[in-house]
Amino acid sequence: MAISIGGGGDDDEVISAINTTPLVDVMLVLLIIFLITIPVATHTVKVSLPKDTNQPSKVLPGNVTLAVTADGQTWWDQTPLRDHADLMARLDKVVRQQPQPQIMIRGDASARYEPVGKLVAACQEAGVTRVDFITEQPHAN
Repeated sequence: MAISIGGGGDDDEVISAINTTPLVDVMLVLLIIFLITIPVATHTVKVSLPKDTNQPSKVLPGNVTLAVTADGQTWWDQTPLRDHADLMARLDKVVRQQPQPQIMIRGDASARYEPVGKLVAACQEAGVTRVDFITEQPHAN
């Protein structure tokens, strides 16, 4: 008496069917994760953003140019500013003028953001109504 294990001897059949059940399971899990996380990721507060009005500034004789050099030194037109009190005293004089002159800030491309941010904050603190940034037009290649 002989015992046959494996289904009958010399029949070496290749199973050519792919088991797609694990793939379907993974895809369903990913689908559920995306369905849960997408509404959370796209939820934002509705605000009305300002429109870009890139208009060239007109340099008028009464306008004030504040400059920040690469090393962080701040200038009032051609005069270096000593400290924050010096800047605030000059801005207070500007705020009292009618019409109020335009403040134009020029920041060196390699300057840190901090001195430029301090100038903007000082202008806001003093009550300046119009602050512009002077930039260069990109070169057309």
